[in-house]
Amino acid sequence: MTDATAAVVREPGGDFTIETIAVEAPRAGEVRVRIAGVGLCHTDLIFRDQFAPFALPGVLGHEGAGVIEAVGEGVEGLSVGDAVVVGFSSCGACPRCDEHLPSYCQSFVPLNYAGMRLDDGSTAYASDGARVTSHFFGQSSFSALTVTRARNVVKVDTSNVALELLGPLGCGFQTGAGGVMNSLACPAGSSIAIFGGGPVGLAAVMGAVIQGCAAIILVEPIAARRAIATTLGATHVIDPGEAGDLAEALRAIVPAGLDFAFDTSGVVPVIEAGLAALGSHGAIGLVGVPAKADAAISVNIAALMTPGHRIIGIIEGDSDPQSFIPELIAHHAAGRFPFDTLIQTFPLDQINEAVAAQARGECIKVVLIP
Repeated sequence: MTDATAAVVREPGGDFTIETIAVEAPRAGEVRVRIAGVGLCHTDLIFRDQFAPFALPGVLGHEGAGVIEAVGEGVEGLSVGDAVVVGFSSCGACPRCDEHLPSYCQSFVPLNYAGMRLDDGSTAYASDGARVTSHFFGQSSFSALTVTRARNVVKVDTSNVALELLGPLGCGFQTGAGGVMNSLACPAGSSIAIFGGGPVGLAAVMGAVIQGCAAIILVEPIAARRAIATTLGATHVIDPGEAGDLAEALRAIVPAGLDFAFDTSGVVPVIEAGLAALGSHGAIGLVGVPAKADAAISVNIAALMTPGHRIIGIIEGDSDPQSFIPELIAHHAAGRFPFDTLIQTFPLDQINEAVAAQARGECIKVVLIP
């Protein structure tokens, strides 16, 4: 066991507590990574607040990047000293994994949410000898050290960007960019409206620019984020608080209707406005987590069928991290994906202040430095 500093959740909705935990050596098929930086994602807070189950006490965090410091038995292709992004977990053997769609792995839920190794129910962390839940999204990287399956890590080139900033490519940024580039596969010249100007939405704006979309519309209530979107390549921005009928506002820009819409908000009226603004054979991609688990949109079946509208649920941007994360890093090096301009760093021991700052809209993407 090796000691490490971690942000631990001990009660639902409670503050993170900074503690020293014991971290196991990697077992067969695992590696131990010294975390250089880890993104703070809304999903972490959903599990902290127990809107989704995760046994407490536990360590969250699922956008880690760092350096491998120990390698377990049987691991091939990875070595001590490798710079890596730690992504979500997938089995590598089911039909979806075989199709290079690991975010739809048939074992995705237990591998990422169970908080333990599935083979024996063990965790990699302990505190004063007591069990601490680990393996959140296969990593639990709100810790200076994390133990993860070798399949979860992606070796990365850090010649053009600091390693500590790369973690969000493992979830939020790849979800936004991948949703546009992979899931919707927007062709050059198409139109898209993106709802929400947080890290996922702004990554979607950058993805739309890479795809060559002709009309890129961001719908976002915070003026500063609308301004940032225009610097990233959005052709139009809309303040939903001043737009009146949002579907009509979108059709005023694209009279024939949108080719694509992409929702990061999870807000039912916004999603319904996006559907109403779609043109013939238009598609809307959904990545936003609704505030209520039973949230439902109202769909007129005939109105959906006649123009051939499509509603697509998206997880992790339909990404295969082993290929897509290096692709995004290459786009960054070429100046096409300046994700680092959206990041503000905080020390890990200021995680509660970072959560509050992000909630107030003072920063777009937080990265915590252990």
